[in-house]
Amino acid sequence: MTERLYYQDSFLREFDAQVLSCEQEGEGKAARWRVVLDRTAFYPTSGGQPHDTGKLGGATVVEVVDASDGKQIVHYTSAAVKPGSIHGEIDWTRRMDHMQQHTGQHLLSAAFIELFQFPTVSFHLGKETSTIDLDAPSIVPRHLAEAERRTNEIIFEDRVVAVRFGTAEELAEAGIRKKVDREGVLRAIEVDGYDRQPCGGTHLARTGQAGVLLLRKLERRREAWRLEFVCGFRALATARNDYATLTQAGSLLSCGLPDVPSVVTKMIEEKRAQHGAAKRFEERLAEYESRALLGQSAPGATRIISTVLDDATPTYLSLLAAKIVAEGNAIALLAGRATGHVVFAQTKGGTADVGAVLRETLKEFGGKGGGPRDFGQGSVAPGADLAAILQKAREKLEV
Repeated sequence: MTERLYYQDSFLREFDAQVLSCEQEGEGKAARWRVVLDRTAFYPTSGGQPHDTGKLGGATVVEVVDASDGKQIVHYTSAAVKPGSIHGEIDWTRRMDHMQQHTGQHLLSAAFIELFQFPTVSFHLGKETSTIDLDAPSIVPRHLAEAERRTNEIIFEDRVVAVRFGTAEELAEAGIRKKVDREGVLRAIEVDGYDRQPCGGTHLARTGQAGVLLLRKLERRREAWRLEFVCGFRALATARNDYATLTQAGSLLSCGLPDVPSVVTKMIEEKRAQHGAAKRFEERLAEYESRALLGQSAPGATRIISTVLDDATPTYLSLLAAKIVAEGNAIALLAGRATGHVVFAQTKGGTADVGAVLRETLKEFGGKGGGPRDFGQGSVAPGADLAAILQKAREKLEV
């Protein structure tokens, strides 16, 4: 059985141990070594917290997991290590970050229980942010503001965080936030006078070491509410990045930081109005252009309108085609030079299958597209001879 040194001292950065085994897994660039020690300060992935990294002798520790028997801890390294004594070093930046996030999670989960009786059903410590899933009928801004403030109150009070051991019955009598059914001696993390929770993870020695906790995003996930948060140095980096983003936005908008939301709101409203006006103008333009094209067409049982437009967007081509075929007994063969987009349409109930014609014609020119009998659309590569494409389609239709 591997002795778990982090159980007693999460602040242990270096340790000495005996190598019990070292076996290679994989070959070539995929090779790594499975190392088992008699004792370790490396934390294995468990309970929503990722593993530690660091060094074992001259080898880099890239992953740490619990063995299938639950008794040994397996260290995967980048190189082989020799049997006998070895010195281990923990990546302290990573360890401290994980302790800040995990201890912050305990405090946040306890705050939601204390204030609203919303239990945490799962926890995930991510690379940039962490999340808890809360079992609650609904969560509103007031819940978030009060839980965030209460959590930071406990952080600022710099309470002692201690490790406690006991059976499930003993911990239950002492008062734990979440009951467990496991047998034997269990490990619990106790925040002085505030929270006690069974946990095998690494934690801070005092709540003040968490620095500050910031809530980020809330979203509904199946039966739970997923809440994103950051603690400690992550919170500092997040606040700095948010401020930099807001400062850049204020500079681009030529306004003060407090005015960014109102200026953006005004711009959105103006854009919406401009979009509506542009759509109305586009509608009128398509109406005018369709009549002009129909007026230039040769009379016949079915008029075929074929033209290449320089700056037409795919949306405008579809709108123009719809206007043309709405006049009755007409086929529109349209292409946009700027985009390489092609649209074929016919008056509903026409005898042709313009979708099939478009698909066959574009295939001959290296393009793709298709559609139902009365409407087809597709595209060709830049520089394709659009006039030749439309001429080829016209020939197919006139057969």
